[in-house]
Amino acid sequence: MAIDLVKADEHFIHVYNRSVCFVKGEDVYLYDDAGKRYLDFTAGIAVNALGYSNEEFKNALKDQIDKIIHTSNLYFSEPAIKATEYITKATGLSKVFFTNSGAEAIEGALKVARKYAYNKNPESKGEIIAMNHSFHGRTMGAVAVTGTEHYRTPFEPLVGGVKFADYNDLDSVKALVTPDTCAIILETVQGEGGLTPATEEFIKGVRALCDENDICMILDEIQCGMGRTGYLYAYQRYGIKPDVVTTAKALGCGVPVGAFVANEKYGKAMVPGDHGSTYGGNPLATAAVCKVYEIFEKDHIVEHVNEVAAYLDSALKGIVERHSDKVKGLRGVGLMRGLALADDVAVGDVIAACLKEGLVVVSAGGNVLRMVPPLVIEKEHVDEAVKVIEKVLG
Repeated sequence: MAIDLVKADEHFIHVYNRSVCFVKGEDVYLYDDAGKRYLDFTAGIAVNALGYSNEEFKNALKDQIDKIIHTSNLYFSEPAIKATEYITKATGLSKVFFTNSGAEAIEGALKVARKYAYNKNPESKGEIIAMNHSFHGRTMGAVAVTGTEHYRTPFEPLVGGVKFADYNDLDSVKALVTPDTCAIILETVQGEGGLTPATEEFIKGVRALCDENDICMILDEIQCGMGRTGYLYAYQRYGIKPDVVTTAKALGCGVPVGAFVANEKYGKAMVPGDHGSTYGGNPLATAAVCKVYEIFEKDHIVEHVNEVAAYLDSALKGIVERHSDKVKGLRGVGLMRGLALADDVAVGDVIAACLKEGLVVVSAGGNVLRMVPPLVIEKEHVDEAVKVIEKVLG
């Protein structure tokens, strides 16, 4: 029996315009309360990397529930210890703090940078350089470094000392650096801002600028990390390392978990009492992290992403060519892709029409139709999605 969604919405704070109630997932498909099947090209916004039918992952969670779910961070747990080993190996960094979300990971990363600056000079103003058109989350610190004004204005005054440079414009970053600059934060691939990867010149230039001035380089890989771009972490494509990286979303494949990971220098800046979380990194969440990394390695997920991404790239280029009156171009990299629509084509209308046809997609900034499917999709799923998009655009 279908759910009355109008009635269901009465007790929610209305910050989302929901239209469907999904009740089940199988493979890379979702099913609503009326039994209709949808091909999922959103993956819970880049979260469900393994789709919905990985029995190994589900059994790992069930096994951990039978052992222990929560103890608090006053104590060690076996899954958390193991998860730190996986995540430090994957990132090439050495110190981990587990959070409940990506936004919390951003908050922690900013605190690490400011604490390091404070340790050097208690008079430091802790200035932070962020990027225009960036998105880092909804909490007050994360909103403060989000480079889209309409996200910030209703909630001011926010965390202070933040300046905004232009993404992929190194000179605009250099112009903002002062002796009080403690961090430069950017997404390795801008997600909400329109699916724009960093250029090699830009990201290497920021790395050099941080090295020269003892500034913390923070890379936000909450959406673009965990294999989505064809590398386990997107910065590995450029042969550089950040001082701090934030990760979440596919890190737990649906279990709420994130982390900020620091190198030795910045990780050691934090001492007991500087930060904390009751739930962050509890045994259930970190059991999920461990199993995700295990499956990624065993099933060669990153290699699979590169194979299917090449096929998706070719298919989307075909859409751009055939619908040049409605599509301006192709955005993104790997399985983090988007179609930049013409100004007279409303992305919301395209999303609604795709949903009606059984395809789940979302938007990104700049009128972009965003596709961040489960990383386990196959070529036939690409064909199925392209067929729907072609029909809608036509």
